[in-house]
Amino acid sequence: MALFLNTAFIILGFILLIKGADFMVSGASSFAKKFNVSEIAIGLTIVAMGTSAPELVVNLVSGSQGLDDVVFGNLIGSNIFNLFLILGIAGTIRPLIVQSETVWKEIPFSMGVVILLFILVNDQFFFGQEFNSAGYIDGFILLLLFVSFIYYVFYNVKNNNHILDMPDETKIYNHWVTLLMILGGITGLVLGGKLVVDNAVDIARSFELSEKLIGLTILAAGTSLPELATSAVAAYRNRADIAIGNVIGSNIFNLTFILGINSIVKPLNYNTQLNLDFYVLIGGSTLLFIFMFTLKNKKLDRWEAILFLISFFAYMTYIFIRK
Repeated sequence: MALFLNTAFIILGFILLIKGADFMVSGASSFAKKFNVSEIAIGLTIVAMGTSAPELVVNLVSGSQGLDDVVFGNLIGSNIFNLFLILGIAGTIRPLIVQSETVWKEIPFSMGVVILLFILVNDQFFFGQEFNSAGYIDGFILLLLFVSFIYYVFYNVKNNNHILDMPDETKIYNHWVTLLMILGGITGLVLGGKLVVDNAVDIARSFELSEKLIGLTILAAGTSLPELATSAVAAYRNRADIAIGNVIGSNIFNLTFILGINSIVKPLNYNTQLNLDFYVLIGGSTLLFIFMFTLKNKKLDRWEAILFLISFFAYMTYIFIRK
């Protein structure tokens, strides 16, 4: 009976995720066209922060309980899911055209954040410290990067540096409907993601899977479900800027704002066993930048997206072998 209920709640969770993503994309597109703001700017901020809400909640709770490995594992794992699985699926549904600003500034910024964080948490190797950790100073550095990124996005909005490329058939709703669609979409994404995660964990425990394996896979995947649903729907509806912006913005938000807040609330000890996962994330970020210059410039082609998916499943196989 318990297994049946868990399965039913997982199905309900996926329904909420899909409908939440649909409302989020529609509301964000309406907002962008109504206020003459590019969809990539909306994807990098409102959509990215909304879909990263599960990571924020999970990691604040985990950090306050002293579960430092869960915090780092969830954030690094979620970013790997975002990059390899979500861009892989979105790009397979429809090849994604990427704006020049994104290629030359936003993707390198995301890649730079990963490399900088890798240096900041490996205190023993880079700074000769006794312990590896993300402390108060690291937290302030990360939050400063977050504020700088938000300033950069709104500077581009003010100066119209991003191309406004929205189909004429984009439906515009009034202010209140647009706001309700965005907030309702975020609510559906968060609740749907929580239902899927909680019940998937219950099922995993009933099969006696280890807590570590659950954290590295189900928890990281579950908190990335809002990004997956939103980017997949955006790609299907030919909203490449929202699909790309959501992933890049979420990855930056996860590592700068969420980890920055966590580190200031309570310094976190870092386990160097996660360095290999960091290498995977750095490699994926570098590969995305390289893909922008293969075949058709500034475009994630379908074969490149499929390569991301193959890399993701290879990584997941390794995770299960490593346990």
